[in-house]
Amino acid sequence: MKALTWHGRRDVRVEEVSDPAIKEPTDAIVKVTTSAICGSDLHLYEVLGPFLHEGDILGHEVIGVVEEVGSDVGQIKPGDRVVVPFNIACGHCFMCQKELYAQCETTQVKEHGTGAALFGYTELYGSVPGGQAEYLRVPQAQFGPVSVPAEGPDERFVYLSDVLPTAWQAVEYADLPPEGGSVTVFGLGPIGQMSTRIARHRGHRVIGVDGVDERLEMARRHGIEVLDARESGVAERIKDLTGGRGTDSVIDAVGMEAHGSPVAKLGHAVTGLLPDALAAPLMRTAGVDRLAALLESIDAVRRGGTISVVGVYGGMADPLPMLRIFDKGITLRMGQAHVRRWIPHLMPLVLDEADPLGVMDLATHKLPLEEAPHGYEIFQKKRDGAIKVLLTP
Repeated sequence: MKALTWHGRRDVRVEEVSDPAIKEPTDAIVKVTTSAICGSDLHLYEVLGPFLHEGDILGHEVIGVVEEVGSDVGQIKPGDRVVVPFNIACGHCFMCQKELYAQCETTQVKEHGTGAALFGYTELYGSVPGGQAEYLRVPQAQFGPVSVPAEGPDERFVYLSDVLPTAWQAVEYADLPPEGGSVTVFGLGPIGQMSTRIARHRGHRVIGVDGVDERLEMARRHGIEVLDARESGVAERIKDLTGGRGTDSVIDAVGMEAHGSPVAKLGHAVTGLLPDALAAPLMRTAGVDRLAALLESIDAVRRGGTISVVGVYGGMADPLPMLRIFDKGITLRMGQAHVRRWIPHLMPLVLDEADPLGVMDLATHKLPLEEAPHGYEIFQKKRDGAIKVLLTP
């Protein structure tokens, strides 16, 4: 089959690889009909190379049709159309019983002290082959895959694999009141866009912040107040809009993106150029992340408010202004999305023909799998208006 494989920093290629096969009775094989490039895939493209191996198959946002199932898989059958959650969970362990699926104890990568295994996301999360390919082996298929209707475009459902549950959890963790309240969303990539729409759908005032024209315009189309991050004093402008207090909550949907932060960008570049034996320990211990968005979040949230961190961070020694956080009485919540936990909340909205979350207005590029390297390049460089790229095998 054809698959997108990693070969080095900013070097991904579509190649012929072996077809996946059933290995365990809880496996399934899914024929991929659409996959997507995620913002966290860009971390693999740019800086997490020390934890990748040449030829690793990338991708973790997948919809497709079941081809084959193992003997212990009963919830799906060949011919079913399914969305595959990006984290691999068993559904029955201690953590799964608490609906903390991103911490599944059956698939935790204990060797690296990390949570549940992820598709296409480095040895830190199990080195499980990803879904930017023609076929995908799905472990723990007795629980993971989510059945969706056979009819309807893929882009109506594919975001259930990651974008929608991640954005829903970001809003849930922001701890806003049932109605009313205000939230700022830093970063208007795919997760940020959906976070703003979900928050607005749930009756909150939403301010979106980004420095890319196309992202700001997309948010405006969905009724979001926007601020341009390229202009100075974002936190002060947010306070001006909220009676001097700041918003009740802030969602950091940026994470370790180095764009616009010269020091962090240099750290990313140096780490990416080091031999793996030196770069891997540095990634674990050095503060190479871009903290600008998180620091701005701390300034922009009101006293006693909540910051929900959904952007992925990769360093383990980033300095935080603990006195400022303590003085303001800020609550921090974060973590990988527990995908299956949020599906019951999201499915009715996705099935609604009125499209209340605007899932049909997120993808900016639909490319054949063969053009995936181009998709990575324009997404990483924010060129050609790229906000969300979908791939078709």
